[in-house]
Amino acid sequence: MFSMEEKAENWIWICMGTGVAVLWLIYKMRKKQNEEKERASGVPRGNSGWPLLGETLDFIASGYTSRPVTFMEKRKSLYGNVFKSNILGKGIIVSTDAEVNKVVLQNNGDVFIPCYPKSITELFGKNSILQMNGPVHRRLHGLIGSFLKSPQLKARITRDIEASVRHFLSTWLEKQHSIVYVQDEAKKISFEVLVKLILSVDPGEELSLLKNEFEELTKGLICLPIKLPGTTLYKSLKAKERLTRMVGKMVEERKLSMEKKEEKGFPNDAIDVLLGNADGAKQPLPYDFISANLIEMMIPGEETVPTAITLAVKFLSDNPVALDCLLEENLELKQQKISCCEDYSWTDYLSMRFTQNVISETLRLANIINAVWRKSLKDVKIKGHLIPKGWCVLASFTSVHMDEENYENPYNFYPSRWEKVGVAVTSNTFTPFGGGQRLCPGLELSRLEISIFLHHLVTTYRWVAEKDEIVYFPTVKMKNKLPINIMPLQQSPLIQTKQN
Repeated sequence: MFSMEEKAENWIWICMGTGVAVLWLIYKMRKKQNEEKERASGVPRGNSGWPLLGETLDFIASGYTSRPVTFMEKRKSLYGNVFKSNILGKGIIVSTDAEVNKVVLQNNGDVFIPCYPKSITELFGKNSILQMNGPVHRRLHGLIGSFLKSPQLKARITRDIEASVRHFLSTWLEKQHSIVYVQDEAKKISFEVLVKLILSVDPGEELSLLKNEFEELTKGLICLPIKLPGTTLYKSLKAKERLTRMVGKMVEERKLSMEKKEEKGFPNDAIDVLLGNADGAKQPLPYDFISANLIEMMIPGEETVPTAITLAVKFLSDNPVALDCLLEENLELKQQKISCCEDYSWTDYLSMRFTQNVISETLRLANIINAVWRKSLKDVKIKGHLIPKGWCVLASFTSVHMDEENYENPYNFYPSRWEKVGVAVTSNTFTPFGGGQRLCPGLELSRLEISIFLHHLVTTYRWVAEKDEIVYFPTVKMKNKLPINIMPLQQSPLIQTKQN
């Protein structure tokens, strides 16, 4: 027999269990009703996952595998190229369809606006080019784009990149029979080049301080959006404050210097461009706006370009046939320049066909910008799929790049495929630099820097690469920074990958 207390306790447990079961049943019924309504309206099929969490854990876990598109592939096989999910607590539409992605990229500002994780919006704020829309975005994008495409800059930046690459590669001679970490070295080169282009800061203490602060800032790009002391985001925000003061001081000093000059020449750097209102606009850009975007422009120097350089070296190390073709093409250019006593030009580097194929294949296989997030301002239908107002769209570039319908044997590194495919910037199936109004204005500069690095690397050194693997979350990088042992070119006829 049960005592009164035991009966009461059992009754409580029964009531609690019944309550939980009823709540779960109500949740499932409402979920089913909502799915039926969505299906009737044209919202893509999919799975919202667990309450609150959604499918976030599966999404993150796929980034730690050798095939990060497994999250997309699994759901694509169940629901089609466009499907519904719930990531980071938000209902989203995921597109692995090249044509849908194109529409999302082209319809910027009037239908779709940027929608980034909270940590990114916290770090870069309202003045960020990532978040702005309309005339201000077009103005800033146009100013920087015109500057980067100017013939005067192309000649100068080619010399600057060459000088930086040659300097760093020359220091490797001291490291013979020891390890060189390609990822670290590529970051040093890219950051030095880009900061000189943006701020006219030369190597030295000031550059080192900027790099240290910027490294701290980038740690918070993808993290939990918690701003308590000691957290990653808190530390990154403090680094951003210090960077803003440093860059803001440079902007103010440059403005005073420009006011003393009677004639305006060609902009020397991005500060000159943004202060000079080179587009003829009457309203000057605010100082805080300029400082914020100058800091944001440093991202390619710390993340995207050095990562692409590192991955190119990784793929070439694993593919000696491709490396031999690259070496042959670059040695031919080097010998031509030596015999003619001519300097290299921007065109020389970008006209090397196989080198550009290597870069394209690297960007396809391990796309640095693997997707973009956009928020719909109104209900919109694309190829019969409804994207409801207020929902986010994740346009997956990686899924398109790794689709067998677009590329034969997509997981193989095969640069020669681009002889047939072509590298058209407007291609729907190749979008490493984004697209539409937000197409990266520095795409040619990025290719130039990678080309110069590869040219001087393969015509100067041979190397033995340690075994390493690519990590895809939170950003693409090498797990061990790609360690290699180097030796002068004439000492070894072979490039090998060390097998463990």
